[in-house]
Amino acid sequence: MANVNDVVLLYLEDRPVSFARVEDIRPDFKKDWYQIKLLMLQIPMQVVTWILKEEYINGEPFNMGGKKMKLEKVLCPADENPVAEPETRTDQKNTNIISFADLKKNHGPESG
Repeated sequence: MANVNDVVLLYLEDRPVSFARVEDIRPDFKKDWYQIKLLMLQIPMQVVTWILKEEYINGEPFNMGGKKMKLEKVLCPADENPVAEPETRTDQKNTNIISFADLKKNHGPESG
């Protein structure tokens, strides 16, 4: 089930249309229904509250306004190229350190 702070992909008629972040999930006054508050990650951003059953929050398709909808929790893909640990150098003689402040002084707009 999607939880607060999860990102979900919203589908309309089996097509992905938008991402949203789950802001809040609280029980509705109707038994077995929940109010799910979503921050729509689009421009302009907006907040919507949908009333859904738990199975719909879990990814089962549902109808809204006669249109087939679905929420799918977004998982971060595995990192195929993890960042390698930096090598420890024992020979510091060949290290070139460039100061950005010095580089700016020597190549800035004032240097001509």
